[in-house]
Amino acid sequence: MMKIKNVVLVAIVAILIYACSASNPFLDNFDHEAQALADKDTLISYLTNHYYDATIDSIKPIVAGETALINDSKLKSQDITETIGDVDIDFKLYYYVTNEGNPIPNKGFPTLLDSILVNYHLDYIVDATLIQDSQELDVPTWFDPSSIAVRGWLYGFSHFKGGKNITTNGPITYENGGKGVLIIPSGLAYRNIDQGSIPPNSNLIYYINLFDVVENTDHDNDGLASHLEIEDASIESDPFEVDTDGDFIPNYRDADDDNDGIPTIKEDTNGDGDPRNDFSDPSNPTLPDYLNPKIK
Repeated sequence: MMKIKNVVLVAIVAILIYACSASNPFLDNFDHEAQALADKDTLISYLTNHYYDATIDSIKPIVAGETALINDSKLKSQDITETIGDVDIDFKLYYYVTNEGNPIPNKGFPTLLDSILVNYHLDYIVDATLIQDSQELDVPTWFDPSSIAVRGWLYGFSHFKGGKNITTNGPITYENGGKGVLIIPSGLAYRNIDQGSIPPNSNLIYYINLFDVVENTDHDNDGLASHLEIEDASIESDPFEVDTDGDFIPNYRDADDDNDGIPTIKEDTNGDGDPRNDFSDPSNPTLPDYLNPKIK
């Protein structure tokens, strides 16, 4: 097991490496498209030859009488397209739901940019029949998803809900939180970068618990939830890099999205709390004021 402080250090390094490699396709000549196909075959083989053992809350090699993961109704998948360099590559993320979660008061599924309170155990697939123990985070910890290097982690948690805080005295305790397994291809993880105990091109398996969610997390405090500021990916191959004013600060981190000197939170002309539906420029009636530098 890696100690938590080592996990944090590895994560910080990974974030820096991932960010650089994602934005600069010239850092390596690795064939990510071919690796994605290899991972697809590896994961299908793995899911065919393993099952979820509810008695020990773990994935195990298939035995007679058990249902392989590939045929288990609790195993779901999500198709995700990521742009690496200038190539769009299709990936399939798998997630196994043992408990979707039932928060009270009711909260929905977290978005890709909502802060979440979680713990996890991480393994990685060496080949289709063997996994290696890697990392453990036992203590429930708040994560800001915008700083997570494993993109598949963000997508995976969006299929679970938090639980109910039942703390009276003593440690903070939750019940009925989301619980399951994320099975992530390497292209949605650390790709071809060595992560200490995790070899390059490793497919990851996270056993996760989702305790709580900060809905509509607003990273730049501009009055607009961060997940709403990455919705328009039409101008960017990576929605996390949507940058309307070209100041190299993505919108969800930029308090003035059109760089007109007026904070986004002040460009809510009709005062309804949503700057996306304010249009004051008759020459550009579909561009909201907070993205229009002509409107101040």
